[in-house]
Amino acid sequence: MRIETTRVAAPMRMRHAAAFCASPADLLAQVRPLVGDALHRGEVVALALRPATERALRDSLGDAGGAPGRIVSLPSPAPADAHSGQTLAGRRARELRAVVADGGAAVVVVEHDGDLDGDDGGFWTELDAAVNIALADLPVDLTCFYPEFPLHLGVVEGARDNHPHLLVDGVLRHNPDHRPPREVLAARPAPAPPLLGAPDVQLRFRAWQLHDVRAAVETAAREAGLEADRIGDVVLAVNEVATNAVEHGTIEAGLQVWTGADGIVCEVHDGGRLLDPLPGLRPPHPGEARGRGVWIARQICDVLHVWADARGTHVRVRAAR
Repeated sequence: MRIETTRVAAPMRMRHAAAFCASPADLLAQVRPLVGDALHRGEVVALALRPATERALRDSLGDAGGAPGRIVSLPSPAPADAHSGQTLAGRRARELRAVVADGGAAVVVVEHDGDLDGDDGGFWTELDAAVNIALADLPVDLTCFYPEFPLHLGVVEGARDNHPHLLVDGVLRHNPDHRPPREVLAARPAPAPPLLGAPDVQLRFRAWQLHDVRAAVETAAREAGLEADRIGDVVLAVNEVATNAVEHGTIEAGLQVWTGADGIVCEVHDGGRLLDPLPGLRPPHPGEARGRGVWIARQICDVLHVWADARGTHVRVRAAR
């Protein structure tokens, strides 16, 4: 499956920094001036913090911490996000586009959550690499706070690889260890999501059989209890991914579908080589007629996760009821 993110001739507007803290008190001491200065400048602040950290921050800000519309709490990651940093990055991009829709800038603060580490902390490496693509054109200053000594050493290694800047003693500095996101994930690829067991539907298809793919997904989505509009979204998303598989991957590809009380999961597999580990995260240029399929699918699905292994390229799409 040949998937490539659409190239957009736009300047890098996001400023992405990593910071390291020794304790909750140290974290608060570093976050407080960032947020206070942003509020003083009239900028919006978006927070992705643990509840206890956010409460302590708002208390320390006094009246400014309760100013309506000045501080936005970003939603906590959904359970499915814990297995796909690229999915969460796409969701964060949509949330922050809404925050800066009026033309202003925003300061964004993210706190590491060890519950999302996974087996080796690779979730955060994938997330930060994906953020560098998904949020590149947004006028945001994004600072990610990590513990100095996390459970997984890979968390710190990934943070140092992915962030162009480091916040040190309150001063933003250039990070000499920063590498481009695709280079980072070439060394530490996105992991496969958890196995789901035997699928309810399984079929092989070629380009002239895409109507069979659409029909199978539509039937499964209806049986899963999705509403009509949601069924159309799922069929469209899987069709885009399946079309990409047989046009740019291998002549024949495979579809697997799982249904349940909470929705539907579809996977498309082919034997092609994945050229871009983070497809569909950047909005396509209006003048480009092609290269939109994976981006469209990301906008309408709860999860879209791409990974590769010795067998080829794989895409998992999930839509909840």
